[in-house]
Amino acid sequence: MVFRFLHNYALRHQHPVNQLLHLVGLPVTFVLPVIFLVQERPWWWALTSFVVGYALQFAGHAVEGNDAGEVILVKKLLGMPYTDIVQGGNRSSGSG
Repeated sequence: MVFRFLHNYALRHQHPVNQLLHLVGLPVTFVLPVIFLVQERPWWWALTSFVVGYALQFAGHAVEGNDAGEVILVKKLLGMPYTDIVQGGNRSSGSG
């Protein structure tokens, strides 16, 4: 299961800019809010870092040309088409 996740993750994050934005965005999304809360910083610091981190990751997927995982989930639930993986300029889309 872990190997399948990592394989899928690697397929969905091939563009170097997307990889860089995720490298920065993931800790900003999930690590900084915890640090801010533990240090008893204002609550909006944690919220802002969470939103900024997610925005970086969404920007990475925009560069990659595919939908973020959360967007895919919502589109699947609504029966909407989505773009899962982009390889060599060819999109692998789902119909929901």
